[in-house]
Amino acid sequence: MLKTKNIMTGLLYFYVHFITEIICFFCLTKIYGDYQLLWLVPFMYDFLAFVPQSIIGYLCDKYPKFKPGLTGVIITILGLISYYIITNFYISIALIAIGNAFIHVSGAEVTLRTSEGKMSHSAIFVAGGSFGVVTGKLLAKTWFSYWMLIPFALTMIPFMIKADQYKRVESCDNHNYHNPKVPKMLLIVLATLVVIVRGYMGYGIPISWNKTTIQLVLLFSFMGIGKALGGILIDKIGMRKTALISTIGAYPLLIFGDNIMIISLIGVMFFSMTMAITLGLLVSVLKKKPGLAFGFTTIGLFLGTAPTFYVAVIDNYINIIIVSVSTLICIPILLYLVRKDEKYGTN
Repeated sequence: MLKTKNIMTGLLYFYVHFITEIICFFCLTKIYGDYQLLWLVPFMYDFLAFVPQSIIGYLCDKYPKFKPGLTGVIITILGLISYYIITNFYISIALIAIGNAFIHVSGAEVTLRTSEGKMSHSAIFVAGGSFGVVTGKLLAKTWFSYWMLIPFALTMIPFMIKADQYKRVESCDNHNYHNPKVPKMLLIVLATLVVIVRGYMGYGIPISWNKTTIQLVLLFSFMGIGKALGGILIDKIGMRKTALISTIGAYPLLIFGDNIMIISLIGVMFFSMTMAITLGLLVSVLKKKPGLAFGFTTIGLFLGTAPTFYVAVIDNYINIIIVSVSTLICIPILLYLVRKDEKYGTN
């Protein structure tokens, strides 16, 4: 079992990420459901929430005293208030998305710099988002209003302050998951490519069974569990074994689980574990810039999901081909990028 004190920053930012996504997807669901340009609002949100994280992360790496989390909370609250004052969907969503970006970077910086080379901290932090997404979607269909989200946003502040009290390191020297023979720039490109493939593949997974509210909750819950489990397994059995489990293990379950919920859910869980792998690889070669490393993963996610706003694949056979090709691309790349000796935590 992992010691609680060793993953405390991950648990604290799990809550912060959870609340952040509740706010974002509550607003998205409300606006998305009423607005005539159905694809434009979520596309704009994804761009502003994902792409700027690399810039914000770089600035946080360069100026350690900057507090992106508190900045993000303020911007998010302004986004909620602006919905009533300005009554402009675009301005409201833009502010909320940018606030999301700042909060994400804060979580990445804190969890990576306090983890002593472990990946469970960051994986647990990221996992909170999946639970927040589905909660926000469901709350949007109730009597909840935008004003009620402001107190929720304020509750994030003491969690951030508590997380900031844990000792941080200037450089993530103990993150050494990468194959040292792979050139730095090549690793960054290939790891980001895997994230792009993962982002697109997430929309091609056959899940025709997902038709009820309970099934939707289960889907996002297993995604969150998978993200957290990826980091925990890396710390327990190493990244190479975790990479094999998450890619090869997920493939048959995703392909043959289209109409069998439990099989598909386990496949989704395995598939989600790759998040911690790509982040760990990028931090390993960007030891002094963990914020920037995290930003590369979010850019990859945006590039992977962007095509789905224009092209919708509904044919099950095409989805199977997408999953198959994606798996065949990711497996050799990950095995090439991950070091073989499993000697983590040393220079």
